[in-house]
Amino acid sequence: MEYNPSEKRYDNMHYRRCGESGIQLPEISLGLWHNFGSVDVFENFRKIVWRAFDAGITHFDLANNYGPVPGSAEENFGIILKKDFNSLRDEMIISTKAGWEMWPGPYGNFGSRKYLLSSLDQSLKRMNLEYVDIFYSHRPDPETPLEETMGALAQAVHQGKALYVGISSYPADQTKKAAEILKDMHVNCLIHQPKYSMFNRWVENGLLEVLEETGMGCIPFSPLEQGLLTDKYLKGIPVDSRAYKPTGFLKVEDVTEQKVSKARRLNEIAANRNQSLAQMAIAWLLKDPRVTSVLVGVSSEGQLDDNLKTLNNLNFNEDELKNIEFILNDK
Repeated sequence: MEYNPSEKRYDNMHYRRCGESGIQLPEISLGLWHNFGSVDVFENFRKIVWRAFDAGITHFDLANNYGPVPGSAEENFGIILKKDFNSLRDEMIISTKAGWEMWPGPYGNFGSRKYLLSSLDQSLKRMNLEYVDIFYSHRPDPETPLEETMGALAQAVHQGKALYVGISSYPADQTKKAAEILKDMHVNCLIHQPKYSMFNRWVENGLLEVLEETGMGCIPFSPLEQGLLTDKYLKGIPVDSRAYKPTGFLKVEDVTEQKVSKARRLNEIAANRNQSLAQMAIAWLLKDPRVTSVLVGVSSEGQLDDNLKTLNNLNFNEDELKNIEFILNDK
């Protein structure tokens, strides 16, 4: 089947400037953490990528270990790029990361120069690319000096293998120091990718202020808390849900009654906004101008379409925000 991109692909998507850079990202970006690996159906996720691009989603986010098996999401995305997007590369922002375990031994994990740069070379080979637009340090390394990790990111830029660099899951103090180190190396840290949702708000304890101060963008992942901020678990745990999936990160024990109870109450507010709970959860993140884009992961074109409808209503009134805060802070 041949892909012909929509000529109207930029008509409805809104784009936000990423920090103080020249890059703009779509308000919703597509993450390939789940559903794009070797255990998934190729033609299904191929059509998801088509649908995303037709809707104005230009940013596709990967990591070296995405799958399963690790590396297979990049391999599959590389096949899609070759088949369908060969002439469209310059319209795309493609990111990848390294920092979690990828191969055995002392050089296949965390933040050493050897691991990061070797991993980037492997990622480029898997995707058949000469460069990625953004290369991330996927997590802080408690053992490797921050100067070494940031030096590896700067080297990737200086070698032309990455146009920009970012960090993921770094606390506020390390984020500020990382930005300073990179600046001394004549490289700006473009973006931070934290886990951030209504149920996980750690970034509000200083990180968002650091990002604003340093001119970095913010792109939250897991905005739906692995499905807890959707209507999927409001009446129990379906047997076809992510919580039951052996390769997933959400476990049955994570679906607590406290979180489900809050989700039910939040769902009532969403219904009054003519939104699903998932749509409201994404909109709640995008209400903050410091958030550049939100990463969503989907298993179908319909699910992607549902997430895109979020953009029809990003505004909250004072009562809605007050009620949401009351529910989230309720013990």
